Amino acid sequence: MSRTTTPPTTGPATARRARRAEHRARADYTGGVYGSMLAASVLIGAGSLGSFPRAELVLLLLLTGVVFWIAHVHAQLFGARLAQRAPDRRVVLLVCRDEWPIVKAAVPPAAAVAVSPLLGLDVRGAVWLALSVAVAGQVGWSVAAARRAGASWRLVAVAASVNLGLGLLIISFKIFLKH
Repeated sequence: MSRTTTPPTTGPATARRARRAEHRARADYTGGVYGSMLAASVLIGAGSLGSFPRAELVLLLLLTGVVFWIAHVHAQLFGARLAQRAPDRRVVLLVCRDEWPIVKAAVPPAAAVAVSPLLGLDVRGAVWLALSVAVAGQVGWSVAAARRAGASWRLVAVAASVNLGLGLLIISFKIFLKH
């Protein structure tokens, strides 16, 4: 005789599942889209690099992401939130976590630069690869945001198209700057 049991409705595992579901429900991809655009902008603005151009580019991407993350955390904590009430440790950690996608979005383009020698790319090719990865990330984050929000497939396509258009605009700036 087979006996089925139902999982308990209370306990630590249920609480963890509930916290994960709540986090997914309120996930905000704005920082990812923003961070991808930021990384692409860093790549078009990167002029002459020194003796270690790939390492400098990786650091430039990651550190720019961190600086903008700090700026966003600061703005959230001391802009909007301070007007409501003084932030406590829990609020500070929540804001730091919520803004972290800005830094996460810089990692794939930085990784593209780091692996570019394995692909036989020179520094210029590494920049173009990283720029492509940043634009793809920008489109990907916007699609993920639209899907998470329950948008129709038509609206998902619009979000992807708008972000691809913005990415292509950034690429056109790189072509125009020619450095």
